[in-house]
Amino acid sequence: MSLVELIAQADERGLAASGLACLDRCVPLLGGDDEVLRPLWASLADGSEWVAGLEKARGALGPAQAGEDEAEQLAHRMLDAAPADRTAEAIRAWADACSVASLRIHRLLDPAAGGSSEADDPEAGREGGASDASPLVAAELRRQVVVLELLAEHGSNGLRRALDVSIEGRRILQAVVSRRARSRG
Repeated sequence: MSLVELIAQADERGLAASGLACLDRCVPLLGGDDEVLRPLWASLADGSEWVAGLEKARGALGPAQAGEDEAEQLAHRMLDAAPADRTAEAIRAWADACSVASLRIHRLLDPAAGGSSEADDPEAGREGGASDASPLVAAELRRQVVVLELLAEHGSNGLRRALDVSIEGRRILQAVVSRRARSRG
């Protein structure tokens, strides 16, 4: 099943986990630590207050700043667009937008792609079509599919594994961001 189909069929928890996982993997661009989104993950697991965790994360990560590059702007937009109302309709739109933004971020940061956002279309991969995605984008696409499949197959029991998949992706993106900072400095 394609990523687009998985998003279309996911329930509210799966959609929230999908969007949150995309944002979580991009936290290194926002200067956040590994714990900044934990309250949101916890709210998915135990049904606690989503809005409080969202406001805490926004406060910790701060607003977008002038001079941010496109990848950083996209990451801030994901955070800013997270809906306070965790209905399936609101979360579905956010999860879909996060999927596209995260793939674009990975495309911009992929050293094998030279930072180009024009060379390949992540939408082709999302729809299950043939994609000449760069390695970082292909890995992100796989992670997004895995998160949705875990939640579809295991419900709330899949959250821990979805978080593990997200942590793995965050560490990879952190290495890419660190390498990029060293090459710029």
